[in-house]
Amino acid sequence: MAENPSESLLENNNPSELIAEEGDEGKGGSGASSKAQAGRKKKYKRLVSDIIVHIYASFNNTITTVTDVKGNVLSWATAGGSGFRGSRKSTPFAGQVATAKAVQKAKELYGAESAEIRVYGPGPGRDASVRAIREYVNISGIYDVTTIPFNGCRPPKERRV
Repeated sequence: MAENPSESLLENNNPSELIAEEGDEGKGGSGASSKAQAGRKKKYKRLVSDIIVHIYASFNNTITTVTDVKGNVLSWATAGGSGFRGSRKSTPFAGQVATAKAVQKAKELYGAESAEIRVYGPGPGRDASVRAIREYVNISGIYDVTTIPFNGCRPPKERRV
């Protein structure tokens, strides 16, 4: 047999005991941290060249969601989350800032190059949001996908002002 205990572990082909043997040198916190680092998986950066930018423009807020072609969310931003509150949240500039924030984050994290834009809703942030995207990525298409009922639900009663 071998004189060194680590050599005997190598002969038995038991790597878990070998790691435990090496980590017990200091008898402090170093053994636990080396085990935790050995069990961690390396996180890979996913590259997405084509993205879809969904802009939901309501009368009170503008919500922008950036997805890949399959529909997995990459980043998102809202006018309210971009620091606008109250009546300023429903302005075209707030929608522009929110969209720029979401697209810029997707470009930095995933390397987005071209975008398809889908606009929902009648809000004031529609056009300004589309203009904001041009600064960061190439636009491959702009689609208005606002839902229109085919006489489906009964509308609410009219407001009395």
